[in-house]
Amino acid sequence: MENKDKEKGKKQVLLRLSPSLWKELAAWAEDDFRSINGQIEYLLTECVKQRKKTSAKTNI
Repeated sequence: MENKDKEKGKKQVLLRLSPSLWKELAAWAEDDFRSINGQIEYLLTECVKQRKKTSAKTNI
């Protein structure tokens, strides 16, 4: 039930990518057994986590 609530809260974004970047992301997504959308969401999530870790270290 909780996953369904999270899915309802997702926002849609129009994203324009170059054909070369699209191909790279598609290949990477296939390697990781994800959809391209899932791969982009995963990568953005990881970047946000990394940013939080980095800013936490610089605030010490």
